[in-house]
Amino acid sequence: MPQTHNLTLGNRQEGTVTGVRDIQSFNESEILFATEAGKMSIKGERLHVKRLNLEKGEADIEGEVNSITYLSKSTEKKEESLLKRMFR
Repeated sequence: MPQTHNLTLGNRQEGTVTGVRDIQSFNESEILFATEAGKMSIKGERLHVKRLNLEKGEADIEGEVNSITYLSKSTEKKEESLLKRMFR
């Protein structure tokens, strides 16, 4: 049974994400989650994953959040093909 996906963000500084399947990449400027609702990109400054529990599907984050974007499958394909075109 799929888990519910939720995002709670307080003052753009601390947040909790549920329904997390995996963290695909992270650094101080972007965290890319695989969630029950699809891929989710959180961009900002000084980002940090404070806690990750994949058994429960939960992650706590901190830092200055500037944007949150859900990536659709069609968006991913367009970005991938653009990158392929740039490096030919």
